[in-house]
Amino acid sequence: MTEQKSTLGKIRSAGTMAVMLAAAIAFGMGTAQARKKKPKPKPDLPDHIATLGKKLYGRDIDDAKPVTDEIQKLVVGHLNTWIANRTPGIVEVRHELDQMFSKLQYPAVGTPSIFIAPWKNSTLIGAGYTLGWSNIWRVNVLVIYENQNGHTREVTTTNFVPRTDLHYAIMTPSAAGNFRFLAYGWRLGMSHARMSAVLYTFDGKALQSQWKVENLFDGKLSATTNTVVISYVNEDEYIRQTQQGHLPARHQKTYKLTPQGLQLESTHDIPYR
Repeated sequence: MTEQKSTLGKIRSAGTMAVMLAAAIAFGMGTAQARKKKPKPKPDLPDHIATLGKKLYGRDIDDAKPVTDEIQKLVVGHLNTWIANRTPGIVEVRHELDQMFSKLQYPAVGTPSIFIAPWKNSTLIGAGYTLGWSNIWRVNVLVIYENQNGHTREVTTTNFVPRTDLHYAIMTPSAAGNFRFLAYGWRLGMSHARMSAVLYTFDGKALQSQWKVENLFDGKLSATTNTVVISYVNEDEYIRQTQQGHLPARHQKTYKLTPQGLQLESTHDIPYR
């Protein structure tokens, strides 16, 4: 009897050990599977944009388009969410864009350009930026938002002249009440910067171009709400005159704002400076 009890005890003990071992193995496998299935944390937006920014190095503007389009999608998507229930000032919008580009590494850089202006019974916010990865290759994006009663919504997005940076001058509205502004900027990477400018009109739904100049050699611009003055140099004249030890004249044009856009009012030469 004693031997039988001892044998039975050993069998029970072995069975208990087997059950415990099986449970431990199952637990370990479950824990390992849980570790495998646990999703990796997503990188935050500045990190994601910085990773994409590294893919721009050495690419020309056409080859880089899928990357710059992806960055634009991320930036605009974040801005749409962030701005929806805000009435932000220029500093706030610029800060938010700066944060998104804060981890880009040289030569990639993102530069915000913002305007805020009253229009009819609302406020328009222009949230733009220039994304560059060399002195030659740059793209720009402009998102226009309408703010009313504490809520802000995207109304249109555009890309200004490629390879240039982005600046604005707010112009007098049209007779029909359309919002009008001048976008302008410079293209680098040549002996002298080239200037481009576009007069946009906005009816609440879409942007339309009313006037445009592109790639003016050594171009300079000044504007009021009704007048635009542009001066530039003829490149061939510049080469010829400097080879002879002289400086060429600058050609200056003054444009007046009309219902149809900007109309040339006067043109004359001024000393080179």
